[in-house]
Amino acid sequence: MSFFCYNKNGDYMKNKIGIISIIVLLIIFVGVGSLLGYRAYQQWRIANAEIIVELNDNLEVDVFSDVKLSSLIKSINGELIKDFSINTKKVGKQAVTFDYVNDDDIKVSYTFEIDVVDKIAPLIFSSKSFSVTKGYDGNLAEKLFCGDNYDNNPKCEIIGHYDYNVVGSYPVAFLGTDSSGNVSRTDFTLNVKAPSSGGSSDGGSSSNYINFSDVVSEHKTFKTSIGLDVSRWQGDIDFQKVKDAGVEFVFIRVGSQRGVDGEYYIDPKFERNIKGFKEVGIPVGIYFYSYANSKVNAKKEAKWIIEQLKPYKIDLPVVFDWENWSFYQEFNLSFYNITEIAKTYLNEMEKAGYDGMLYSSKYYLENVWFDHKYPVWLAHYTTKTNYQGEYKVWQMCSNGRVSGINGDVDINIMYN
Repeated sequence: MSFFCYNKNGDYMKNKIGIISIIVLLIIFVGVGSLLGYRAYQQWRIANAEIIVELNDNLEVDVFSDVKLSSLIKSINGELIKDFSINTKKVGKQAVTFDYVNDDDIKVSYTFEIDVVDKIAPLIFSSKSFSVTKGYDGNLAEKLFCGDNYDNNPKCEIIGHYDYNVVGSYPVAFLGTDSSGNVSRTDFTLNVKAPSSGGSSDGGSSSNYINFSDVVSEHKTFKTSIGLDVSRWQGDIDFQKVKDAGVEFVFIRVGSQRGVDGEYYIDPKFERNIKGFKEVGIPVGIYFYSYANSKVNAKKEAKWIIEQLKPYKIDLPVVFDWENWSFYQEFNLSFYNITEIAKTYLNEMEKAGYDGMLYSSKYYLENVWFDHKYPVWLAHYTTKTNYQGEYKVWQMCSNGRVSGINGDVDINIMYN
């Protein structure tokens, strides 16, 4: 009897499990079917989503310009998911793809093409005359200044008739042409002169200098500090006399490089100068005369300088000083790339805990350097600068005179 009841209950349980299994299978089947149906519906919605994009009539943008996606779109039937900056670092056609949510709340993608163009002609030598000695055997076109915002190697050439072996004056032109076909031209006179027979030179007038005290009288306010920059060329400085003369800060050359790819070397007077100025309580900044020709070399240069500065407390910025304009073509650098080199150096200084600063003359600040986030040390030898950009320090002369230094020294004004 008990055996029969067990079988009966067992059959009942088997039937119950079978029914539950069927129900579960039906639920799964319905769920999967619904999911597949939903996905198919969503795919259908996306495939048939309404995309209405009206772009600007002109999709030509300047190389290196700051262009946002939204500035290229007149209207869309929805809202952008992200308004990003367009990459404008390379000239040529470029596909731009973006996502937006349309008015039916569907995420859609759209692709269009822009044309990145370079409309800026090379910057070239612009003097009215240039002289060489009879028998000159170099390539003058490679020696004159010629550079471009985009091209590392613009075509630079002298056109016209001239003969380095015949003394005379020749009307010629200097042309700079970049890869986009932009051309700059300067007409000038090439003077081929006979070799000098020697003779004495006046060596310049020793009375043609600017007294530090006069600069203080004219430019010292509660918003300014008056100082110097020094290197080996100032010889052995009497630091206390400089202090007593009213010098409030100084930039010291830590060193330089023996030409492009040459070894780094410490300025022979660096250690004496930094210890001497620190001892009399004059705040110091640092500069390095650079020949960097790549971002890799700029980083190496910065790390070398940082090692030299470890024993000292530096009060003012560490400066990037690059002045190789007289043979700029040898570096094969666009103005964009030389700016990237400066930024690499200064970024390394910032990471090491120093303030960075870019040194350059007015002409090159206005015509070569791209925008950057660092303060500027302006070199402009005049009684009143008309430079319109921002600057922290103004190097106003190279023929200054101050007690404690024999000979000329650069005088600077710092704006506090």
